[in-house]
Amino acid sequence: MAKEYRVRCKGLDEEGRGIVEFNGRKFSMKGLLPGELATMELVYRAKETGARLCQVLEASSDRVEPACPVFDKCGGCQLLHMSETAQKAFKQGLCEKLLGGFGKVRPILTSGNPKNYRNKVHAAFARKRVGKGSKIISGIFEEESHRVIETADCFIQDKRAAEYLRTVRKLMQDTHTEPYNEDTGRGTIRYVFLRTGRVSGEVLMALVTGTPEFPAKSKFAAEIKKKHPEIVTLIHNINPQKNSMVLGKKETVLYGTGYITDTLCGHTFRISANSFYQVNSEQTEVLYKTAVELAKITKEDTVIDAYCGIGTISLMAADYAGRVIGVEVNAQAVKDAKDNAKRNNCTNVEFICQDAGAFMREQAKKGTAPQVVIMDPPRAGSDDAFLSSLVIMAPERVVYISCNPETQARDLKKLVAKGYKVEVIQPVDMFPGTKHCESVCLLSRMSNRKPDSYVERSLDMKDYHKIVGK
Repeated sequence: MAKEYRVRCKGLDEEGRGIVEFNGRKFSMKGLLPGELATMELVYRAKETGARLCQVLEASSDRVEPACPVFDKCGGCQLLHMSETAQKAFKQGLCEKLLGGFGKVRPILTSGNPKNYRNKVHAAFARKRVGKGSKIISGIFEEESHRVIETADCFIQDKRAAEYLRTVRKLMQDTHTEPYNEDTGRGTIRYVFLRTGRVSGEVLMALVTGTPEFPAKSKFAAEIKKKHPEIVTLIHNINPQKNSMVLGKKETVLYGTGYITDTLCGHTFRISANSFYQVNSEQTEVLYKTAVELAKITKEDTVIDAYCGIGTISLMAADYAGRVIGVEVNAQAVKDAKDNAKRNNCTNVEFICQDAGAFMREQAKKGTAPQVVIMDPPRAGSDDAFLSSLVIMAPERVVYISCNPETQARDLKKLVAKGYKVEVIQPVDMFPGTKHCESVCLLSRMSNRKPDSYVERSLDMKDYHKIVGK
């Protein structure tokens, strides 16, 4: 039996884990809050020693009973043991720590609906031993593993998802369709992927298999269409790769159009399985309205919307701008974006399928000078190619939307060093119950700064660094 040690929590790290000190070393543990007295045990791994929470002896007033029965095992939600007030304080403090050096951080905009907000759901499948037999289960992966944890429901997912997953499990049992096993390469169903429309009520379902073979797909399609008419389209997606991606590149539409529609900020959008669409529709309206308001767009402005996805921000900006250019590397998302422009009778926006960094380099070379750039990069932030080209183009205003304040702070430092000033920092809680937080920053070009000139060279990144610096 492992030895237990008494420790007092000193604070939280950026992952929301409690920090303790023991024998001159710091350890972080999930589920522990500041000020709490607890027991822990040391966990020895190949290259490091970690710690695991055993029991809370003195609980904080911020502690609540997690609404999820598998909170201790699942890695999806990190803060369900914290009150809503404590979650708000944690995220506000995180943004102030990472972004406060650039200016005053506004109070975080919290969500009025902290549960069942996710419009995108995916579940993994496995066969579980039960007594002398076994059964098919669906759920989520245990933290830092590929072991499926059986879940009847999820606190933050769309309420209807549990019913859909029950239907799939029964169909698998009735048709003798086995879960896909990554280790052996045997079996069929690997994941079920869902997208739901908050306003339209429409649902897209993708049955993800590990191989192209799916003998019972006609049976699945007929039964799902009959039992759940709100599932307006069903897709067979194939993902044989051994990675963390849910969807593969190949797919076949079993019925429907292959997409759903929904309304956001007064615009109607077509949403495909592989296209990026924010998972919390209600808070997305708060996030995007904030971004467009900060941009102060006029009819004289040309706006570049980088990493534009299906064109949600682009179409909002087009209501105020003279011209909008949306850039996105995902071909399916660009197809959706073009369709969305037509759906909304938007004629002053165009969409380009290209890597955002490469596009910005080309435009910088051409001397393009937009008044506004709106950027919403992935968690890794923007690369030097994008930021360097942005500095050369020298827009008057830059609105930087980020789902990772840490990489946002890194990028802001580079832009500030080249003559931009951070005017507004606005956190938005898009993901209640989790450690994640979005933030919107408005930057303006300093009036005494002249745009950098573009020098004709090869497209090697070292050349760009010579022009504008790292």
